[in-house]
Amino acid sequence: MSASKRRSTVNSWILFLLVVGACLFIYYQSENVKEKKNVPHPTKLHPVVEKDKDELIKRAKARGISIVITDGFRTFDEQDKLYAKGRSDKGDIVTTVRGGESYHNYGLAIDFALKTANGDVVWDMQRDSNRNGKADWMEVVAIAKDLGFSWGGDWEFKDYPHLQKDFGLSIENLKNGERPPEQE
Repeated sequence: MSASKRRSTVNSWILFLLVVGACLFIYYQSENVKEKKNVPHPTKLHPVVEKDKDELIKRAKARGISIVITDGFRTFDEQDKLYAKGRSDKGDIVTTVRGGESYHNYGLAIDFALKTANGDVVWDMQRDSNRNGKADWMEVVAIAKDLGFSWGGDWEFKDYPHLQKDFGLSIENLKNGERPPEQE
């Protein structure tokens, strides 16, 4: 077989393998992409998050710690306005995600702060108002984790007031219309 014929055969095989590979890639991608469900976006906190939020407040109070929930469900527009802070709007950057990219947008996240005896709301992570030698903030985080919340303070981009329950769903799952069950 001549060199040019061998080259032609090799090129044909390479082209064949590329076409087969592309077809397999497309097939497996389509198998792994879930069809987007047409479901309405939530308009309030998920019932389980709502119940556990109330339990968090109750358990913290039992330890002599008063907390306030500073944020819960957020619309996509509200999220976009927060995202604009420190970028196109004045202020400090408070979030790294736009509308639709936050668990707040699906009713699965809350933010908290401590409340002082005179009613001030503070984000003091060292405060020990119950005088037990432990930071109130971290006591609240421990209670929240016991209730199944994830804490934003454990993330690379620290979000210390943030608590969420993702129910094993990613933001992409939520954007595609998947929703957690109404009860645990």
